[in-house]
Amino acid sequence: MNLFTPLSWNDTGFILTGILNTVYISVIAIVVGSLLGLLIGFIRAESNKTVNVCLGAVLDILRSVPLIIQLILFSTFIGVMGFPLPPFFAGSIILSLYTMAFMSEVFRSGFNSVPTTMIKAARSLGMNYLQTVRYIRIPIGMRAVFPSWIGVALSVIKDSALVSVIGYMELLRTAEQLISRTQQPLMILIGVGLFYFMISYPLSRYGKYIERKMEI
Repeated sequence: MNLFTPLSWNDTGFILTGILNTVYISVIAIVVGSLLGLLIGFIRAESNKTVNVCLGAVLDILRSVPLIIQLILFSTFIGVMGFPLPPFFAGSIILSLYTMAFMSEVFRSGFNSVPTTMIKAARSLGMNYLQTVRYIRIPIGMRAVFPSWIGVALSVIKDSALVSVIGYMELLRTAEQLISRTQQPLMILIGVGLFYFMISYPLSRYGKYIERKMEI
């Protein structure tokens, strides 16, 4: 009896499910991580040394501990505590926090890149604190960090493959199951690599295009 079966058109739906799941969790992590990173980055840019040290310690842990370990520890911990989460939600939480840790540094550097003289000029024109943040610091600071933001976003898309370790059926886990069934690792992994390339390369090129437009 032949235990292995070749790839067929019937596998298309299974592969598409893995692709969509990868896109879903990547988009959620990038959006949520960026918003939280913007908030934390602004707080760090405006806070005193004590607050910076405390927040910086937490962010350093999130950045330093490998993502795969964070995923396994979090999924195991909430299970032991009696509050198990589906792999999608557990993966989204950790991947978003992991993204936030990097995005916060990106945005903090952007806020700090705005010249003090420009801020003083805005205040002298009658702008209050919130208006200065809205019309000066955010627009100018975000222009400076956009290339770095693109780099972090691309990294998150690729790192989303690690969520498979807690059972989330993203593209890599889908590929692993197909490889086990078909014993055609070369063809399947080439296809997975092409998918990540087709997402990452246009995003990278678009980021460079926007960067050039900003320099004009």
